[in-house]
Amino acid sequence: MNIPVQIDENSAEPLYAQIEKQLRSLIVTGQIAAGTLLPSIREFAGTLRCSVITVRRVYQDLENEGLLRTRQGTGTFVALVEDDMRSGYRLKAVTEALETAIATGIAVQMTEQELLELFEEMVKRRYEVQVKE
Repeated sequence: MNIPVQIDENSAEPLYAQIEKQLRSLIVTGQIAAGTLLPSIREFAGTLRCSVITVRRVYQDLENEGLLRTRQGTGTFVALVEDDMRSGYRLKAVTEALETAIATGIAVQMTEQELLELFEEMVKRRYEVQVKE
């Protein structure tokens, strides 16, 4: 199975975090269905051109979150994500992104009003583009 994960080698974010965030998003949004067999750790690491240890950490973290299940001798599968769990992950992901954006705005000395106006403008623009697509 080809998993659409993109690594940015120029990013300050650690490799495992980039992979984990993208794989979590694919699972939570249902782009990778429950029950799907994921590539072996070795195979996925080869595809991503990263360490087996990196992929093992990602799989273990996501298994600890309840998003993956590993069956000895069979492989790693996507777990069923309940609607309330899915909503929680969505809310957490957006909240973290907004917290980062707000912190950045404060760091560059934007006012609360400037941040709110910018946010509103960007949301409107983004949803207009989405409707056209």
